[in-house]
Amino acid sequence: MANSRERSGAEGVAKPRTADRRIKPRRIRSVLTTLGREIAQDLIPVGTALPPEPDLEARFGVGRGVVREAVKTLAAKGMVSVRPRHGTHVLPRAEWSLLDRDVLSWLVGQKEPDRDLLLAIQEVRSIIEPAAAALAAERATRNDRWRINTALAAMETAQDEASAITADKAFHLAILDATHNPVLQGFRGAIDTILNTVFDVAVGSVGWFKDNLPNHAAAARAIESGDADKARIAMERVLDYTKLKLSNRRTTIAAAERRSATGTSTKRAVVKKTNIKRKK
Repeated sequence: MANSRERSGAEGVAKPRTADRRIKPRRIRSVLTTLGREIAQDLIPVGTALPPEPDLEARFGVGRGVVREAVKTLAAKGMVSVRPRHGTHVLPRAEWSLLDRDVLSWLVGQKEPDRDLLLAIQEVRSIIEPAAAALAAERATRNDRWRINTALAAMETAQDEASAITADKAFHLAILDATHNPVLQGFRGAIDTILNTVFDVAVGSVGWFKDNLPNHAAAARAIESGDADKARIAMERVLDYTKLKLSNRRTTIAAAERRSATGTSTKRAVVKKTNIKRKK
């Protein structure tokens, strides 16, 4: 009986620990995501020190261990430096792991994404994905080709933004997987993260998205037939289309901002002139 009670008591003590193990990762993730977004949005500028641990503990309602794990993860992503007795400071963006899935999502998932960063990402994609398409043409298995063609069919029948994005991601990720190159497959997270924002910023509608379908179809056909050169060229055209859309949107937005600034300046000048006349 005593042993039974001891086991029962031990089990009673263990349950909270199990619950803590489930809760702690969620709390770490919450603190990490909030701080990461604030750094990415420049709410905590480069060179600025993060608040002291006790302040962060009070803000988030968590213990020191949760705060330290979140900060340690930010440091691993290159976003902050942690120095004993000097505090934790935000590092320049050049130090950040920009292809890290979290970092990318914090940067491009903003209300107003950094279009220069998106263009830079497109340049990297233009280096990686055509080469991946060529390798896929040489290495794709029957199952790989089926996945690519299935994703293409879903793109062709997409009726809304959500289904279009899902199908587009499936297409590009299937091609990366078809390379059977673990380093190229390591870009899956980055590609998956940015395609949502690229669609919103560069494409903007299912109609525009479908304008690029012939290039996707050409890439799929080239991979199906094992033609590496044609696969590379087709994927270059896929990405050139998106890059052009991004550039056009950036130009349009810049022009709108200039017009808005000019209009504001003109309005201020008129108000100032009116006030001068009234004084006279």
